[in-house]
Amino acid sequence: MSTRLVTFTLHGHLYGVDVDAVQEVLRTQPRTRIPLAPKTLGGLINLRGQVLSAVDMREQLELPARSDEQEPMVVVIRVAGEPVAMLVDSIGSVVDVEDDQFELPPDTLSGASRELLLGAYKLHDQLLLALDVERAVAA
Repeated sequence: MSTRLVTFTLHGHLYGVDVDAVQEVLRTQPRTRIPLAPKTLGGLINLRGQVLSAVDMREQLELPARSDEQEPMVVVIRVAGEPVAMLVDSIGSVVDVEDDQFELPPDTLSGASRELLLGAYKLHDQLLLALDVERAVAA
């Protein structure tokens, strides 16, 4: 059985989310910061008149902050029917992965990274970390 994932990078690592959860992928969007909001909330995005929460996935996964020059890309996903924006470093492609390539999260992961991952798929040249979208954006 195969699964289709939309891929993106964060701090040099390849992540993927189920293609069925993805509404759209966008270049950098203007964000409105929210005073006193947790660091994981990267602001609000106005997407064609609809206001979306933008979750900074680097913060959520406890990765180093991106540089000020580096503008994040946006992956809009649907969780319980509601769109949520995920801020990522770069957008990859859509890949098909087979169930026999899947493994549970490696023991070397700890903290948020381990809790927010479903597991990893072994690709030819790297690991594809499968993100649990519902947990990942439940900031």
